[in-house]
Amino acid sequence: MNAPQNIYDDPEFFAGYRKLRETGTGLNDVLEQPALWSLLPSSLRGLTILDLGCGFGGFARKARTLGAASVLGVDVSEKMLELAAQLTNDDGIEYRRMGIEELSLDGRAFDLVVSSLALHYIPDYRAVLGKIVSVLRPGGNFVFSVEHPICTALPQQQWVRDDKGEPLHWPVDNYRMEGERHTNWFVEGVVKYHRTIESYVNGLIEAGLTIQRLLEPEPLVEALVSIPDLEQQRRRPPFLVIGTRRNER
Repeated sequence: MNAPQNIYDDPEFFAGYRKLRETGTGLNDVLEQPALWSLLPSSLRGLTILDLGCGFGGFARKARTLGAASVLGVDVSEKMLELAAQLTNDDGIEYRRMGIEELSLDGRAFDLVVSSLALHYIPDYRAVLGKIVSVLRPGGNFVFSVEHPICTALPQQQWVRDDKGEPLHWPVDNYRMEGERHTNWFVEGVVKYHRTIESYVNGLIEAGLTIQRLLEPEPLVEALVSIPDLEQQRRRPPFLVIGTRRNER
């Protein structure tokens, strides 16, 4: 197996990503995170949680304030985990450096598994789903987000613009040609894996998960008031967010 991609430890990438997240105005904060949280169980009290691609640990810390019994955050990035540890002072939160595709947790089981914008960096989606189901208790929930397939289909991930720079449309091509895409985000050569909505959904069903809800989130009204440019995001969905439950058998 090839080593997991670790673009987040590139100093230039990490600096750019950290600056974006610290503003609190990125699409993660105003679109993806509200949608992800809306699909979680109504109460986290007493739950054991696994966060795949935990980044700076923000989800883990919030989950604990809402009563989660414990959170294990897994990430391949040493820089991410160093910052997460600095920001966390809670014995109920553990961080472990590990690629998602290498997931091995010594028989541990969880009530809830979450993953925020990480699985589109993983080449073998179905293999990872098998690992997730193996650590998810029957009746437990798996909730995740990825970049929307209409965004990952073309590597450029850019609007087509007129001569004044105004966006005309978002191009979609090679949609059914799944696989590796090389794109630029903070640095050149970021590798993502495009797959169709069909593949995301059928992979879940085949893994023994029941889909409870699927979202293609649009900006909240309050976000549109404070960040008018977000209106553009209603022209194409940046994210796909899916909530599932592991079957009892």
